[in-house]
Order: sequence, then C-alpha cells, then structure tokens
Amino acid sequence: MRVAVLCGGNSAEREVSLRSGEAVYRALRERGWEAVKIDVGPDIALRLSEVKPDVVFLALHGKGGEDGSIQGLLEVMGLPYTGPGILASALAMNKIATKRYLLSASLPTPDFIILDKEESPDEWLRRVKEFRSFPVVVKAPTQGSSLGMSIVRREEELLPALMEAFRYDPVILVEEFIEGVEVTAAVLGNRKPVVLPLIEIVADKGVYDYEAKYTPGKSRHIIPPRLPEPWQEKIKELALATYRWLDCRGFSRIDFMVNRTGNPYILEVNTIPGLTEVSLFPDAARAAGMSFGELVEKLIYLALGQEE
Repeated sequence: MRVAVLCGGNSAEREVSLRSGEAVYRALRERGWEAVKIDVGPDIALRLSEVKPDVVFLALHGKGGEDGSIQGLLEVMGLPYTGPGILASALAMNKIATKRYLLSASLPTPDFIILDKEESPDEWLRRVKEFRSFPVVVKAPTQGSSLGMSIVRREEELLPALMEAFRYDPVILVEEFIEGVEVTAAVLGNRKPVVLPLIEIVADKGVYDYEAKYTPGKSRHIIPPRLPEPWQEKIKELALATYRWLDCRGFSRIDFMVNRTGNPYILEVNTIPGLTEVSLFPDAARAAGMSFGELVEKLIYLALGQEE
C-alpha cells in the first residue's frame, strides 16, 4: 500500500510541518510501508495524480493544511486521508469560529472580544480595558503553534502584542486569562474515540509559546497531570464532547486551562497535532503503550475506516 505523506506547504508553520512529515515518513519506511514524502506546493493535485497513493497522511500544519482546503481537494480526488474532514478542520482552524461553535453547545471556553485592524489603537485600548483588567491573552485566530499569541500583563505591553497578532490576521481576539494548569487531551478514533493519557504542560518560562513547543528542554510534559482524579475525568468528558461536537475523526488534540477550583476551559482544538520528537500527541500515545510507529499506522487504518 502506497502512502503519500504531505508536509511543508507555505504556512507560517512550514518548518514544524517538515519535521512532522519527516518523522512520519521515517516511521512508515521503518515499518515496511511504501511511503512517498511530498512538500506541498501549487502543483499538489498533479503530484498526487502521478504518485497514485492509496491513502494520504496529512502532516501539514496551519493555513492550507488544517483549514479544510487540502481536505476538500482530497475529497474531490477520492483519496482517503488522515485526520478530521473539511468542516471540522475549517472550524478548528479559526479560533473565533471554534469558540462560537463551542458556546453554541454550552461547552466552556474563556470569554473573549474581537478586535479589527481597521480600528484605531485608542479604540483597541478602550475596548480591552472595558473587557477585562490585565492580564489578558492576545491571539491570532487562524494561526497554530502559538504564533501571534501573547500574555499581556500590563497596559504598556498591549500595543506590541496586538501589532504582533495583526501581522498574521486582520481580525484578532483578546481572551480572558485563566490562572491555573494547562492540560492537553489527545483523542484518537472515529466512531469510538478514546482519550489517551492526559498531559500537564509546564513551560520553562511560564508561556507555552513556539519556542517552548519545539525546542527540547524548554517545556515539561507531566503524565499524569498533578490534578485530582475527578478533575481529570471532567477534562476527559469535555474532550470527548468537543471531539464529537466538531465531528472530528482520526485524531485531534484539545487544549485546556484548568482553574484553581477545577473548572476546565477549552482553549483550542488541533486537528493535525504536531508529530515531531517533542510533540504532545506522540507523548500521550507512548504513555498509552503505543510507539510512534504504531500511532502512525493506527492513523492510517482509521483513515481507511478500520476502527480496530
């Protein structure tokens, strides 16, 4: 069976995607699969028609890979692929759309406001100050890997954080800051999804940003989280509810912030989680007794509709 591993692309997360793709490609070759790695460009439809894969493994991150567009192309070409479909991908890629969709199902997510690049800096400041006292969290809604994300603790830090986020998107969100523990839930499966062991994330400098995510030694993954069992069960229940509400399949990773009273808030949904040597999803799989190669194979079988 021939597997096309799609990675790279032209999003801001290209470098991470190349690392994920290389890791997946090596794992498949080591386990005897016929794998072809493709750096995605404008000619991707032609490349796929030449390679003629039986299944496509998506190791793309960011715009063009996680937003439903490549999924739509693969649907049109009749090629099965790993991970969620068009709608779940498009929803999860835009944090504003995700939050609105979660709230429609009464799923908890931090309160937020939306700022437009066309507004004046004075208007941004006025609206943020009306919304919340500091700290607040600034996010670029269509970026992954924490690109364009800042925790703003003082008023003088706000404008630089907003300008950084506006580098990526013309509309951004400002979110309430939840003091607590960051936990991620890796969910695996189609009709019968399961939550792999939860992971508590402790960043070296207190913020789980791009550097902390992809630099060895810059963050710690603690399994299981240092939280009471009832709190962990609540996170798992919410993770499954979110996965099903967005109609995810294959796999996704759902990030939470748990406040001091044990209430979890959904931060975001990652429909193509990182698969690098320091990524969270492979760590959760290892904690469940599954090697990286076994995880990659499982995702291919799920793409082919083979649940067990």
